[in-house]
Amino acid sequence: MERFSEVATGESVAFSYELAGLGSRFLAVFLDTLFQWCIALGIVIMSATMIPWLSGSVSFHARSTIVTSILLAALIIAAFFLFFGYFIAFETLWNGHTPGKRIVGIRVVRDGGFPVDFASAAIRNVVRIVEVVLGFYAISAVSALLSSQNKRLGDFAAGTIVVRDEAPVSATPLAHFVRNGARDDPLVRELGARERDLVIRYAGRRDQLGQRARVALAGQIAGIVRPQLAARFEHLDDDALLVHVAEALR
Repeated sequence: MERFSEVATGESVAFSYELAGLGSRFLAVFLDTLFQWCIALGIVIMSATMIPWLSGSVSFHARSTIVTSILLAALIIAAFFLFFGYFIAFETLWNGHTPGKRIVGIRVVRDGGFPVDFASAAIRNVVRIVEVVLGFYAISAVSALLSSQNKRLGDFAAGTIVVRDEAPVSATPLAHFVRNGARDDPLVRELGARERDLVIRYAGRRDQLGQRARVALAGQIAGIVRPQLAARFEHLDDDALLVHVAEALR
């Protein structure tokens, strides 16, 4: 059954995300685990080929201890970064995606619809270790089933949710707004401080929203802003209008 998470902004405007289900989340984890083990296999093969070279580069009496120590230290460090840092690095640098999540079409966002940051990615994946130890994600499945937002323990700890990706809306080029007089338009003089802040917040957040969430949020904000403009700009849809106004406010 599809579940949605409604996100309310500080301006009493709400939009919703479609939450990722258990099936898609576990498929993503399976793919990421497969990728991790493939990388690990490559590291082991590379290490095995380096042993003869390392053994020949030191004296006969010391070679066994030195080679073993170097190889063990390298493998421990590589295993740590691969199995612990994999999810943290990808989710932080890849806008909430890992390779598995990207293939399945889901991503991690913070509560409120904000992009995941390093702190939240680190917290949710530290807790992942506990979840794996306690029954290899069995506790995660129970937590997600009981949660209205499909949250596992790591999501509760980090304040995150996993949502489905949606096709982005194609933005109208800035040149279009300039041709229609956005930069010297007097319309923004009629907007109050609250409406100006609302438009600027939307413009800063719109690229992080999926198509459905963007259309819904733009419609609600434009419903507040349009009546206060000197012109209605009927030739612009809600999203284009808000970008138009945001450009005029800069």
